[in-house]
Amino acid sequence: MNARIQSFIEDGDSVGELARPRRSPTPVPQRSSSKEVRAWPASTTAVRHASLASDQYSEEDPLTPPFTAGPYSTLTIGIPRETYPDERRVAVTPQNAEILLKKGFSRVLIERGAGVEAQFTDEAYEQAGAKTVDRRTVFSQSDILLKVRAPSVDGPDSEVDALREGATVISFLYPAQNRHVVDRLASRGTTSFAMDMVPRISRAQVFDALSSMANIAGYKAVLEASNHFGRFLTGQIPPCKVLVIGAGVAGLSAIATARRMGAIVRGFDTRSAAREQVQSLGAEFIEVELEEEGSGTGGYAKEMSKEFIEAEMKLFTEQCREVDIVITTALIPGKPAPKLITKAMISAMKPGSVIVDLAAEAGGNCEETVPGQLVKRNGITIIGYTDLPSRLPTQSSTLYSNNITKLLLSMSPRDKYFDVDLKDEVVRGSIVTYNGKILPPAPRPAPPPAPPPKQKAVDTDQAANAVAMTPWQKATREVATVTAGMSTALILGKATGPLFMTNAFTFALAGLVGYRVVWGVAPALHSPLMSVTNAISGMVGIGGFFVMGGGILPETIPQALGALSVLLAFVNVSGGFVITKRMLDMFKRPTDPPEYPWLYAIPAVIFGGGYIAAASTGMAGLVQAGYLVSSVLCMSSLSGLASQLTARRGNVLGILGVGSGILASLAAVGFSPEVLMQFAGLAGIGSILGILIGRRITPTGLPQTVAALHSVVGLAAVLTSIGSVMASIEHISMLHMLLTSHFLRITGGVTFTGSIVAFLKLAGRMSSKPKILPGRHLINSTLLGANVATMGAFLTAAPGAPLIGAACLTANTALSFLKGYTTTAAIGGADMPVVITVLNAYSGFALVAEGFMLDNPLLTSVGALIGVSGSILSYIMCVAMNRSLTNVLFGGIAAPADNTVKIEGEVTRATVDETVDALANAENVIIVVGYGMAVAKAQYAISEITRMLRAKGVNVRFAIHPVAGRMPGQCNVLLAEASVPYDIVLEMDEINDDFSDTDVTLVIGANDTVNPIALEPGSAIAGMPVLHAWKSKQVVVMKRGMASGYADVPNPMFYMENTKMLFGDAKDSCDAIKRALESRN
Repeated sequence: MNARIQSFIEDGDSVGELARPRRSPTPVPQRSSSKEVRAWPASTTAVRHASLASDQYSEEDPLTPPFTAGPYSTLTIGIPRETYPDERRVAVTPQNAEILLKKGFSRVLIERGAGVEAQFTDEAYEQAGAKTVDRRTVFSQSDILLKVRAPSVDGPDSEVDALREGATVISFLYPAQNRHVVDRLASRGTTSFAMDMVPRISRAQVFDALSSMANIAGYKAVLEASNHFGRFLTGQIPPCKVLVIGAGVAGLSAIATARRMGAIVRGFDTRSAAREQVQSLGAEFIEVELEEEGSGTGGYAKEMSKEFIEAEMKLFTEQCREVDIVITTALIPGKPAPKLITKAMISAMKPGSVIVDLAAEAGGNCEETVPGQLVKRNGITIIGYTDLPSRLPTQSSTLYSNNITKLLLSMSPRDKYFDVDLKDEVVRGSIVTYNGKILPPAPRPAPPPAPPPKQKAVDTDQAANAVAMTPWQKATREVATVTAGMSTALILGKATGPLFMTNAFTFALAGLVGYRVVWGVAPALHSPLMSVTNAISGMVGIGGFFVMGGGILPETIPQALGALSVLLAFVNVSGGFVITKRMLDMFKRPTDPPEYPWLYAIPAVIFGGGYIAAASTGMAGLVQAGYLVSSVLCMSSLSGLASQLTARRGNVLGILGVGSGILASLAAVGFSPEVLMQFAGLAGIGSILGILIGRRITPTGLPQTVAALHSVVGLAAVLTSIGSVMASIEHISMLHMLLTSHFLRITGGVTFTGSIVAFLKLAGRMSSKPKILPGRHLINSTLLGANVATMGAFLTAAPGAPLIGAACLTANTALSFLKGYTTTAAIGGADMPVVITVLNAYSGFALVAEGFMLDNPLLTSVGALIGVSGSILSYIMCVAMNRSLTNVLFGGIAAPADNTVKIEGEVTRATVDETVDALANAENVIIVVGYGMAVAKAQYAISEITRMLRAKGVNVRFAIHPVAGRMPGQCNVLLAEASVPYDIVLEMDEINDDFSDTDVTLVIGANDTVNPIALEPGSAIAGMPVLHAWKSKQVVVMKRGMASGYADVPNPMFYMENTKMLFGDAKDSCDAIKRALESRN
């Protein structure tokens, strides 16, 4: 006999009565002195032995009586008809019978009529490949017997006696209550598994038949109660009040059902952890005043103290006087159900009230419960049905079939081979007899730790109050800020002139309006926001209008620079608006109200025609009027992005704003007909190029395209700056020199080369790793110092020595280009989203500088709008990474602290079939997507998966982290491209509290954004806001491998018990899941 099993048997008396050895009536083969082997009853298949190969204490003994183990191809599975009174379920549905055959089992035998009560016909089983036979054949030829109820032992039709010697039985057994059944199974040499003994651990959720049946029982309990209750559950005069005692699976199901039917629901449980679950379903959680934790082993409640029980009974007495329906679910494994509703409580209830006792089979929670019957006491209906799941036989059989099939298939230590591995926690927890020997119960998981005492919470609150600012500190800081702002305005007013302060006034007001507008933009529309601001920033080309000249072609170098600036600007304008329109159209739903964007041609024609007509008789204040219209329309454009319903209108207003601004600027310049023709040619060529770029780009390539367009803005700003200075260097003032040669050229140059580097990294044409130069901070400081030096030389020598001025101008531009490269190349690819938003802000501030230089309020106001927009987006991204902007641009991620959290546990692999089962059986699913989804282009398959799950009634939602993707809102756009409704795509703050109530969370292409190590002080990403995906009941993570994320820190979630890893390409995995779901429809 196997030494490990023998040790279990010998220690039986010390473990429990069920463990004591039984004498088998069948002869046990012995070793003869000549080492011959006595024959054991033969099987129709090859002789098989349980190897227990993974048990380090096992010794394979060929003389041990064989139980049915071996390759799937040699095994026959049997499903008999259930004979227990009123049992209408069947153990395996036709769908799962087909799965078992596909997995390689030799035969699946189904007793004729076994599934009729559950509405599964014999023809359905035969079409699935199973063979319908008589009862005797099922029991005599089956190696593995799958049942719902425990095999019967009494009478001439005893199912245990009909079993083949050494067969395996899987069913509900309740060994503690059915001692005689276990004894008889052992006497037949069987190996048996109890579905009710499957341990309640995360990995075993798909095997948990108790929860599946309890879910149905809770639902059916409310329906039965409402059927016997005299009124509607919903209503106002008065509404029905329901008390649910026990917030386990059945209790929560009853609470949810009663709430959906409109009742006022109260829930009670001795476990403090149940409070949030009850409240999340909209019910009131009631509790006793005495504090005592009731969490026990295996997810059940423990027996409470005498004092607690007394307080509990007092509470129930009060509640029974108030409520109309009481549903009790309290059970303690291996013991009779506790009596919670006494006769006195029943007498106190209102006539017509109903009690549903879901613990009736274990004796009942109500003293008047009669198991299996409905009785009335003093006008109170007491329902003690023990077959509630069987009253929904089709649904119950489907869920139970999924549970038992998955449990059977999990007992496979190697591919397509059935065997017993006692080191497997699920197998060891559920096995009752092995090879005719009764095994002691496996230790159950330890109960969760008790919650910390309230004193600690008080201390925490005191600590929080200690660091909070006092009202005095808050007031003094606000006063200091106001004082600094007013003093700055005073100093600038004295040091500059009226012209500068007028521009500063415009900049301040536009920045304040932009600040308010941009904060109102929906996070899902941050990508369109960047695109539309990028298009508006193309107005930098207006500066080129004032440099252009000559005839149909430019005649001087400054004029050529101005013309090139205009060409580049129109590429940016047209490309940006086309990209924005395409993105916003992806968000449009068939149910959205009709839109009429063509109507906006009316104000465009009226304003344009009226403007030209008015200008022909004198300009007066037309230029300023055009600037005003353009500025207001651009602000309205960003304001429109506050909602999906107004976003497309915002894009149209942006087009009108830029168009009116260009028209007003042309009027201000006053081109000759020849130069006007030159402008028309440049604008036409640039617009065509921009439209072609905008039409060819895909949402996946959006980040690098935006970066490329930013480089165009930067180069246009540099060209405008140089052209303006060269065109009138002898007349330029000191202030204009400063703005043009320093700020505008630096911001434009850094934007140009920085955007090119960002484009190359995002497009994969340059390594995304940070390029850290030796002494990089010294290099950047030296470059900045050289910029200041050349600026000083330029201001001093340029008016009198144009050649020196040109040399300083060239050196200043080259230094700015070099600075853009060195700063951006040192930033890793994962930080490119922040870089893009910073460059977006740079392009806006370049417009501001150009506005100051040209005394142009339009450029000043629009530039302030764009600069503020980019700054706010940069701030949002940095907060989402718990990093400062200076850390991103000049630091990089810090090295992990020495006290790095030790990761414990093992990675559990998932298969596509397991993932499909989990999704199909879930009620609430959250899909967390990251940049990996964009790389794999998996959004279309994800959309189809979502559609099919929602069609089955599954509540599917998406969780988006602010830094998911390579630019703000990219993942939202990708999902919209695949027709995922935007109203189920939620931001981190909107959905983070819902993970604890989620059955399955599917993580696709995300790592650092779901890393719980961010909650650990001292980790490299400590403090970074993350999605709490690990709080879900089950997590499936799609990854190519176990590589860490950009922060290069391990993710403990991958090793948690409730997490499974589905390795492979995300698109391939999603396609496989989609096909599997389609095959089940």
